[in-house]
This record gives sequence, C-alpha cells and structure tokens, in this order.
Amino acid sequence: MRGGEELDGFEGEASSTSMISGASSPYQPTTEPVSQRRGLAGLRCDPDYLRGALGCLKVAQVILALIAFICIETIMECSPCEGLYFFEFVSCSAFVVTGVLLILFSLNLHMRIPQINWNLTDLVNTGLSTFFFFIASIVLAALNHKTGAEIAAVIFGFLATAVYAVNTFLAVQKWRVSIRQQSANDYIRARTESRDVDGRPEIQRLDT
Repeated sequence: MRGGEELDGFEGEASSTSMISGASSPYQPTTEPVSQRRGLAGLRCDPDYLRGALGCLKVAQVILALIAFICIETIMECSPCEGLYFFEFVSCSAFVVTGVLLILFSLNLHMRIPQINWNLTDLVNTGLSTFFFFIASIVLAALNHKTGAEIAAVIFGFLATAVYAVNTFLAVQKWRVSIRQQSANDYIRARTESRDVDGRPEIQRLDT
C-alpha cells in the first residue's frame, strides 16, 4: 500500500511538473491575433474614409487626372507643344501623388509613420495640384487646335481643378483643427507637469 501511495504521489508530482514546464515552454503555439501582426497581413481597408468627403474627393481626383492624362496622350501632332507637354506633366504627377496618398489613407498606412504631418502633406498636394491644373488647363485651352482630345483634356483639367480646390478648402479646415488640438494637448501637458512639480517640493529644492 505504501508503495502505491508513493507511486501516486510521484505521478502527481510528475504531472504538476510537466504542467509547469509546459506552461513555461518557449514552444507554445502563439495566441497573437492575426490582425495585430505586422506586415502585409495586417493591412485593412478603411471604408469610413472612402465613404467620407475627403475619400470621395481623392477618388474623383485620381479618376479625373487619369482621364485628362489619357486624353492628352492620344494627341499625335502639336505645334507648339509646350502647353501639351506641361499639361501632360501636371496630370501625370497629380495622378501618381494623389494615388499614393489615397492608398496610404485608405489602408491607414500613414498611421505607421507618425513623424510626418499628413494633414499638412495633403494640404500642400491639393494646393499645388489646384494651382498647376488651373494654369495647365488655361495654357492648353489657349494653344490647342480645337481637336476632340484637346477639348476633352481641357474640360477634365478644369474639373480636376474644381475638385482639388474643394479638397484644398477642406484640408485647410482639417489642418487648423489639428493645430488647435495640438496646442490644447501641449497646454494640458504643461499644466500637468507644473502640478507634478508643485506637489513635489524636493524637485524645487534641487532646481534652486
């Protein structure tokens, strides 16, 4: 009987030891959610941004810039060609830059790079695109040869100018709100630090 009790006790200790070693084993299966892992597997589209005003404007800008670029690329002959080349450069640049920003914002990739002021970046892009699209459309309208492709490019150029202008107005408002929030956060942080110093007189003695 005693041998059986000792055997039972040994088995109980062995089972508890195995449970402890198993809990501390580095080869446990991971329980980390897939959505929290870094890399391409964690990318998710933000439908709220795409349904919002800024998202819809970004999509419209990409489409209009692409159509304007396609229209200008179908022109085979030009004289003079300076206005056509300038419009081609503006439409292509706007399409590429705005397309990249649309991907970053719709996938929330900009949240992974907080060092960049994305509100200001979007404001600069929309402001410059508005200005250059407006100038390029005026120059192309003055120097075109009344062909269908040139007229279509001018029309889509002015439409892109209007959409970029609306986006610039909204981006200015969003940038001002972010500046106010940053100022309020800095003020609250400064007040909190001053209260911590007032509550710890030993810090004041060291400072003096």
